Amino acid sequence: MRSAVLASGGVDSTVLLAEELHAGHVVTPIHVRSGLAWEDAEHRALRRLLTAPPFLGTARPLVTVSSPVQDIYPADHWAITGTPPGLHTPDAAVYLEGRNLMLIAKAAIWCGRHGVSRLVIASLAGNPFPDATAEFFAAASTAVSIGLAHPIDVTAPFLPLSKAGVVARGRALGVPMELTLSCMNPGPGDAHCRACSKCRERHDALSSW
Repeated sequence: MRSAVLASGGVDSTVLLAEELHAGHVVTPIHVRSGLAWEDAEHRALRRLLTAPPFLGTARPLVTVSSPVQDIYPADHWAITGTPPGLHTPDAAVYLEGRNLMLIAKAAIWCGRHGVSRLVIASLAGNPFPDATAEFFAAASTAVSIGLAHPIDVTAPFLPLSKAGVVARGRALGVPMELTLSCMNPGPGDAHCRACSKCRERHDALSSW
């Protein structure tokens, strides 16, 4: 089976990419760029990951597509300026309206044009956002399959899992966690800022930055 993974270079999507490969799928990672502050660092992280096992020689080349949000989010939005809420803020503080909707829409069009019928996203248990539920992903599958006249299963296989559970799977698959990037304000050399909630979640799951 051919599949596409919405890839960000973070822990969750990187482990998901490894799992799709381990399942024997022909897997294309897709990075959607929307004009957010951390995307250059994400792209570099993905490039590094794809030159390391278990991805080297197994994953298909990285696909990058654009879905800009500057005409939707204000210019001073924290995700555009790179000033995310602090370390201990709840998930609700970093809600990006329609984020998964935009990611899925653009990636699904690519899938339809390239005959890919499985689009995978790394949403986890406890995600409070309306576009990160099993109901939403089922509806998205129906919508894109009808709209593109091509069956596409939009699925989130990690929905039952915590980040710690994902990390355990990744370690079993040999994922190089040290090459992943989970940060909303990376510093020089793509270092984790250690001050945003994504860094906190990463630290709690890995016990390292």
